[in-house]
Amino acid sequence: MTAPSTAPAPPTSPRRGSRWIEQWDPEDEAAWQAGGEKIARRNLLFSVVSEHIGFSIWTMWSVLVLFMGPEYGLTPADKFLLTSVVTLVGAVVRVPYTFAVAIFGGRNWTIISAGLLLVPTIAAFAVMKPGTSFDTFLLVGLLAGIGGGNFASSMTNINAFFPLRKKGWALGLNAGGGNIGVPVIQLVTLAIIGAGGGPRVLLGIYIPLIFVAAALAALCMDNLATVKNDTGAAKDAAKDAHTWIMSFLYVGTFGSFIGYSFAFGQVLTTQFGRTPLQAAYLTFIGPLLGSLIRPLGGWLADRYGGARISLYNYVGMAAATAVLVWASMQKSLGLFVAVFVVLFVLSGLGNGSTFKMIPGIFQAKAVALGLEGEAAASYGRRLSGASMGLIGAVGALGGVAINLAFRQSFLSYGSGTGAFVAFLAFYAACFAVTWAVYLRRPAGRITASGGTSEAKSQLSYAKV
Repeated sequence: MTAPSTAPAPPTSPRRGSRWIEQWDPEDEAAWQAGGEKIARRNLLFSVVSEHIGFSIWTMWSVLVLFMGPEYGLTPADKFLLTSVVTLVGAVVRVPYTFAVAIFGGRNWTIISAGLLLVPTIAAFAVMKPGTSFDTFLLVGLLAGIGGGNFASSMTNINAFFPLRKKGWALGLNAGGGNIGVPVIQLVTLAIIGAGGGPRVLLGIYIPLIFVAAALAALCMDNLATVKNDTGAAKDAAKDAHTWIMSFLYVGTFGSFIGYSFAFGQVLTTQFGRTPLQAAYLTFIGPLLGSLIRPLGGWLADRYGGARISLYNYVGMAAATAVLVWASMQKSLGLFVAVFVVLFVLSGLGNGSTFKMIPGIFQAKAVALGLEGEAAASYGRRLSGASMGLIGAVGALGGVAINLAFRQSFLSYGSGTGAFVAFLAFYAACFAVTWAVYLRRPAGRITASGGTSEAKSQLSYAKV
């Protein structure tokens, strides 16, 4: 434990301006209680607002394709390809968005990233009409992908504000508040379709909301001067085996959540013959529950260990997917929808538990290096913040794989059954990796280089 600071929010530098906090140590309990927690919670709240709008813009094509009837001339395969492109860009931009926080400051980048959302929204408003070429829709879909980057910068920023003991809850709430943008935009779409409106109405609603998110970030958020631009952290995180192991596991949770969010409505209309309005009545339920439960996944990980919660969660996801295979083969719409909702819930729970593991793993590595107190906490924050962008990006690529798997399954078999069989095998692999790397005993002790060495005392990751 470091010595208590004299003030929870130390004097700011005139050079940087009034919205910069020059010193920040969330592990300092005295400063945290004296006002640090209030500052952290305020930044968390308005980070959620901006990330929520970002998720909504990123996933808007999952509902826009429901408006695109026969007059648009697009096949189901075209629509799955379109949503795959949107997901792909959202995954790739997460890497630079992660490091933008250190370059511009968390508050400043939140303002910029929120403002950038105007580009894909206005572009979609301009082209959303029959007669527009498929290539044009693909190009505008590429622009919408930038909304997916807001998650990475937001998580990196909030990770720096909270102490390790509260990261699971804080990161889960931050991500869950963003994820809930998926069902919200689907609910808004449901209301618009029900009222006889078109896609431009939906886009027109979100344009002023983007301005609101940017303004709130400017007025209510802070930059942390202690989060320096550190390219060395990115290199160190990329070299660490746990970054890529956690990326693989995050594909199973967040990749599932975002991939199913894009694909669920299209599966209902293509495989089960639902109209866009009938599909919209059902598609929002799973993402809504999956988003709401993500903070619970983080809280459970704080209490019982992220590795243990993630392991059980993969068992549940595999079981639910097995039932989906049967429901798909039997063409049982009621069972299919019910179990799909369960799968969404489990993906949200796993999102919280797997992401909580990241700071815990790097904190444990700091201890293995012999670091203590603020030195250990600083090491953990440095590498976990850098790794989150990479892990988030790879995880989002799982959404691309899911949409491409559905596309191929419908082209080959006329249904999504083949895709679900592949997902079942992947969840089994996630279970095996979680058990083998983080829960299996006895095991080697983690070393500073990221490898393992034989030792009598084992550094357990069961509670990370």
